Amino acid sequence: MPQKHAKGLALVIEDEADVRRFASLVLALEGLTVVEVDTAERGLELACQKKYNLVLLDLRLPGRDGWSMLEEMKRNAKLCDIPVIVFTAFADVDSRDKALSMGAADYLVKPLSAAGLRESVERVLKRRGRRS
Repeated sequence: MPQKHAKGLALVIEDEADVRRFASLVLALEGLTVVEVDTAERGLELACQKKYNLVLLDLRLPGRDGWSMLEEMKRNAKLCDIPVIVFTAFADVDSRDKALSMGAADYLVKPLSAAGLRESVERVLKRRGRRS
């Protein structure tokens, strides 16, 4: 019998509802159980409560931004091993290099394509040894 959601649990942190739903649908089709939130504060709270296999993080969020969340996750011993895929409208090389140097597992520029997101998720989960 095939296992549903064999790849684990993903957290999508994005304030734009349409983008959040799109990303969640793609992740669900890839076999992940998805939790959605629209703020970094709520994302950090949830990240501390359960063992996530992947976080998809927007950089531009209301209140606390994704940069500070990424920084805090990578400083926190409980969260630092969770792979974070940053997805953002910031298409410049400096932002990409900064996010990757801060510990992001990948960097995607919006608008997202389903194929690009799927490839990133597969690559990151494979690298982390969490494939089904």
